[in-house]
Amino acid sequence: MTYDIVIRNGTIVTADATFRGDVGINGAQIAAVGQHLEGRETIDAQGLLVMPGGVDGHCHIEQDEADGSVHEDSFSTASASALAGGTTTVVCFSAHLPNGRSLVDQFETYVEKGRRSRIDYAIHQIITNVDEQTIAEGIPEVVRRGVAGLKVFMTYDDFHLGDGDFLKVLEAARNAGTIVSVHCENYEAISFMIRECLARNETSPRYHALSRPPCLEREATYRAMVLAGLIEQKIQIFHVSCPEVVEEIDRARKRGVPVVAETCPQYFVLTGADMDRPGFEGARYMCSPPPRTKADSAGLWSYVRRGVIDVISSDHCGYSYDGPLGKSRFGRDAPFSLVPNGIPGLATRLPLIFDEGVNRGNITLNQFVALVSTNPARRYGLHPRKGTIAPGADADIVLWDPEKTVTITNSLLHHAIDYTPYEGRQVKGWPVMTLSGGRIGMRDNAILAAEGDGSFVAPLKGN
Repeated sequence: MTYDIVIRNGTIVTADATFRGDVGINGAQIAAVGQHLEGRETIDAQGLLVMPGGVDGHCHIEQDEADGSVHEDSFSTASASALAGGTTTVVCFSAHLPNGRSLVDQFETYVEKGRRSRIDYAIHQIITNVDEQTIAEGIPEVVRRGVAGLKVFMTYDDFHLGDGDFLKVLEAARNAGTIVSVHCENYEAISFMIRECLARNETSPRYHALSRPPCLEREATYRAMVLAGLIEQKIQIFHVSCPEVVEEIDRARKRGVPVVAETCPQYFVLTGADMDRPGFEGARYMCSPPPRTKADSAGLWSYVRRGVIDVISSDHCGYSYDGPLGKSRFGRDAPFSLVPNGIPGLATRLPLIFDEGVNRGNITLNQFVALVSTNPARRYGLHPRKGTIAPGADADIVLWDPEKTVTITNSLLHHAIDYTPYEGRQVKGWPVMTLSGGRIGMRDNAILAAEGDGSFVAPLKGN
């Protein structure tokens, strides 16, 4: 048989196996994996790893905020950045705003925003209001329409839910059959710590980390898991920053609590010291929970190897350094409490984890594929359509040069943000081609996919 495209001579890597072989593609799907396949078009992958495209389960893209602003990265720029970094599916966030519109209307409006994406996208629905309509009608209906899961915040003025409201969401999610992901930090305690810092005139970015210590993440994580266990509802703990939090997750899992966890590259390659830079420079590294210490990073790897943490997402939340929507929107002398939390990371997720994980012996190549592609695809009901190289799967594939050494610069990343916190960092291992739905979306850092090439994807039935 002759296929539309054959990727030849590469080393195919999945979560379970590594072997030499060819991949035959017809249309948007993988049609065959074997030896000596013939294609009308041939891509030579000699010396390259052929892996399933990344699935990034935590991306803030063109997201509406309560103050009327919209995140700077549009679906066009964010999906271009994803392709540049070897990612072919993003799971992003529909906001739940106090604007009088129903949850379903807000979800559908966000689905339409995504039509400009160059790659496939799924959606988490944020829940900030637990009125009767949202609980009884909204949540069941967005699940029916294909939401990947719900998200709840335990912190932030405009988003946090108290325990009673969180329990209502957990129960509604259980009844509807979807997962709840949680941002775990203690709102009241953080508010207290911020007030104390400001009263002492401790306003620079370094105090962002000091006002959000690990114990407040640990307490909120424990509390979230207790409530999830009470309702018998599966939850995911987002962006785990340190081993003492994973220790609580591990203990809860052993007790039978239905909890899973993800972390992000910033917790392996940045530290709290990055925020302790002259002037306003530390704002470039501010996210929540904040990066911790090198010892914490080493401890996280041990839990990754054990499978307690089994997904690594980017938590791409890009705010430029300058500009009306950026981190300095209130001036470079603004207190840390007014600086937007979040850093860009779509394009750098896979290179950073490959370099820190595989090259440094923290994880195997197969574990890498599982962490950045297969496991998130499974978690959000997209596997085996996404996250693997097998007949019938979408032809979302990244060709990876494990020997290519790159110095990260913002100019390589294709996002709308004016900086990267990883500027000047050297990594070994870089994507040289990304295929999305059987089409070459990126070749040698040139973006070839057009706006609208991607589609909304819902969890597969039975997942």
